[in-house]
Amino acid sequence: ATGYPLAYVAARLAMGENLPSVRNSVTKTTTACFEPSMDYCVVKFPRWDLNKFKGVSAGLGSAMKSVGEVMSIGRNFQEAMQKAIRMAAPGMLGFQPLTTFESDEAINAVLSNATDQRVDALAAAFERGDSVASIEAATKINPWFLCKLHTIHLLRKHLQKRTLQTITAEEMLLAKQQGFSDKQIAIALGGADDVAVRRHRKELGVLPVVKQIDTLAAEFPAQTNYLYMTYNGTMSDQPVRKSGVFRLNHEAPSTMVLGCGAYRIGSPGGVGRWSLS
Repeated sequence: ATGYPLAYVAARLAMGENLPSVRNSVTKTTTACFEPSMDYCVVKFPRWDLNKFKGVSAGLGSAMKSVGEVMSIGRNFQEAMQKAIRMAAPGMLGFQPLTTFESDEAINAVLSNATDQRVDALAAAFERGDSVASIEAATKINPWFLCKLHTIHLLRKHLQKRTLQTITAEEMLLAKQQGFSDKQIAIALGGADDVAVRRHRKELGVLPVVKQIDTLAAEFPAQTNYLYMTYNGTMSDQPVRKSGVFRLNHEAPSTMVLGCGAYRIGSPGGVGRWSLS
C-alpha cells in the first residue's frame, strides 16, 4: 500500500548489496535507504478456524495454518491491533480476556507453546497480574509489542473505575485513540448500552477523522483515495460533508470500496468488500 519497492530491495540485499547503494526503482534518483514519512501503522492479523479440520494440531510453527487474514490501519499499534482483532475474530471486541481458559495452567501452556488462542492467553495473563517481563520470558515475544498490549489492558482497567456519567472527554478520546470500540467502552463502564456510549461520545465531541495513505512512498504527490478512519488526528485529509458523506476531490459520482471482514478460504471473489456508488 505504501508504494515502497519492498520485494526489489529485499532481493538486492539478499545478493549482498547495502541500502545506500540500491537505487529506488520508482524515482531512479533516491536510494533505497530513504525512509518515507509514515504516519500510520498497519497490522496484519491471521484468521484461525482450526476447528473445521479434524485431527489438526492447534500448535503454531512455521507451517501455514491460518485460513485467511485481515489488514488493519491506524495511527498507532494499539489502535490497529484492536481493529484487527475485531475484524478477524467475530465475537471478540478487542484485546481483552475471554472465559476460554479453565485454569492458570491452561494459560501458561498457551503462553509457552503458541496456539491459535495465544492473543487470548496474553490478555488473560495481564488480567491475572502477570508482568511484561514474565510474559516475555514465557513467550519470547518482543517486549515492545507486550508493552503496547499492556497499555491497552491498563486503560481498560482504568475505564472500569468510571461510569457513563463520570467519564471525561479526555478519557473517552484516549480510549478511542487506543482502538476501543463503543461496545468495549460500554462493557468497561459497567455494562452501559453501546448506543448510549456512542451518543455520549458525540456529545463530548470525540469524533473520528479520515486520513489518506501515501501510496507513492512520499516520492510524488499521492492522488489515490486510499482512506482509513482514526481518532488520532484533528482534521481529515479529505473533505467530509456534514452529512458524513465523503467528497473525494470532486463532485462527480464516485464509488467507495469498504473492507468488511477477513480475507479467507471460501470468500466469494477472494476478498470480502462492498462497493457503494
